[in-house]
Formats: sequence, structure tokens, C-alpha cells
Amino acid sequence: MPQGSNFVDYVKVCCRSGRGGAGSAHLHRDKFTAKGGPDGGDGGRGGHIIVRGNTQLWTLLHLKYRKHVIAEDGQPGGSALKHGANGKDEVLEVPLGTVARRADTGEILFDITENGETKVLTAGGRGGLGNWHFKSPTQQTPRFAQPGEAGKEEWIILELKVLADVGLVGFPNAGKSTLLSVVSAAKPEVADYPFTTLVPNLGIVAHRDNKSFVMADIPGIIEGASQGKGLGHRFLRHIERNSVLLFMIPADTNRTIAEEYGILLNELIAFNPELKDKPRILAITKSDLLDDELEREMEAEVPEGIPHVFISAVSGRHIQQLKDLIWKTIID
Repeated sequence: MPQGSNFVDYVKVCCRSGRGGAGSAHLHRDKFTAKGGPDGGDGGRGGHIIVRGNTQLWTLLHLKYRKHVIAEDGQPGGSALKHGANGKDEVLEVPLGTVARRADTGEILFDITENGETKVLTAGGRGGLGNWHFKSPTQQTPRFAQPGEAGKEEWIILELKVLADVGLVGFPNAGKSTLLSVVSAAKPEVADYPFTTLVPNLGIVAHRDNKSFVMADIPGIIEGASQGKGLGHRFLRHIERNSVLLFMIPADTNRTIAEEYGILLNELIAFNPELKDKPRILAITKSDLLDDELEREMEAEVPEGIPHVFISAVSGRHIQQLKDLIWKTIID
């Protein structure tokens, strides 16, 4: 089974909420009352389709093959002012970071960022009013009631954007998976060929004094990713939700540090201009390959104004210094 075959970050579902129950047009009758007044109850609300955040989920796989979500209709009202039962709601559990939008217009409806947070995705129809609502001095025995309101049917897109404190940004083979495997308990696949990482990997990184933060290793960028090349948009949308971006450039790059950093930054901004405002850190990886003179030369190539550190995930060089820098950036 290829890596990532169970990671699903995009589903399109047809949501149909329940119709509201009809109001009752009943007139009160019993052995003592031959011509009583209206006592028809209201119809019940149609079932909603609701989205709820769940920290136990990290993929939309469970919704991949569920193309239609249908909520129950509300029940009609009864005599003696009995209210019809509401239709049963359909609840879709989703991982945190899920965005809901309309398929036809692309309009974003809401996003789910907290465990247990619930939002109504498609509202059920309102129940009809019973005839007792329509009683008046001039119309004491109304023989009509409202029908229930129709439910809605619409295609909805649910899209996952990974939530993490730190997102790793770099070309394939920049050492992102290796770093994550060293600083956390995550076990991403690590190999020396492009696109080893096909899906985001999350790891919890322990820091000083029992503090911790979440790091996301996200598939590598290639030039043109913002136009959808390579893993393109599928990768870039996961970067949007990270608090801090950790740019990773290997010491054995064929370009200068500034050139490679500039390409990475341009791809992010081309995809979403707001990403330029996120805090950024630079890690020059595989620095165990450098002697002091080479490191000084590369230090001069680092763009001004960006905090940076030379690291080696293999030897452990400056890993604690990097974690300190990340933590300081997060809390700032």
C-alpha cells in the first residue's frame, strides 16, 4: 500500500437536510365538546446536517465514500397541541482544521478549529405552525395550518488544512522528515529521493520545562507549486494553518541560500499573499558536511532579517538551539 493512501484531505458530499413536519389543523372534540376550538400542534423541525470537530481524527477518509448525507424529516403536529418530533440530525465528525465551502460558488461557510466545536452545515426545514396560531376574534375555528418548510439539498466540499504550530517548508530532500523523526516520536518515511513525503506528518516536539509544540512535515515544494505543479495546491493549503514557517535549505544545495529561500517564499506568496506575514525561521540542514570556512561563506548568503541556525539532524548539532528559536517565535 503506497504511503498516504489513507490520508484524505478533500471530500465532496451531497447534503440533504430534513423537511419540516406539517402543522395540524385539528379542532378539539371530546364527549363534552362538540364544537371545540383549534388545538392543532406545530410540526417538528427537519434534521440538520452538523459538522463536529474531533481531535481523534486526522483525515477525512471516513467520509470519502459517503457521497450522500441525508437527515430525517420532522414529524407532523398532532391534536391537543402536540408538537411533532424533530427529525434526527446527521453529525459528521471531522479533524480540526477542516474548512466547509459550497461546491458551486466556492463560498467558505466556516472552519472547525476546536475539539467538540459544532456548526450547522445544512439547516433542516422549519416545522409548520398548527391552526391554533391562526385563531382570531373574526376567525375562531381556522381549519388550516402551515405545511412544513422544505429541507435543502446542496453539494458541499470539506477540505482539511493541517493545524500545527510549525510547518516545515523546503524542496524535496531538504531533510524535513529526518528532522521530524529526530525531534519527535513521529516516524515519517525517510529516503533520498523526491517526494518521499506524500502526506503531512505531524509530530509533538518536547521542549524545556514540559512544554511542547506541534510540528508538521509537509510534502516538498517544487518551482511552480503555486500553479499546481508537483503536489502543488494539495501541499500548499496545509501551510496556511501553521503559526510559524520553518524554511529548510540543505547545505549541499546547488543554489545560494538566498536564491533557494527566495524561490520557496515566492511560491508561498503566489499561492496566498497572506503567508508573507507569517513568522519565518531558516534552518540550514546537513551542516555536518561543512567546515568552519564554508559555514562562514554560507552565513554571508543568508537573507537579512530572518532568524537562522545551522543544524544537522543526523549528528544532533544545534537541534536544541533550533527548538529554542522556534519556541521563542511561537510565543512572540
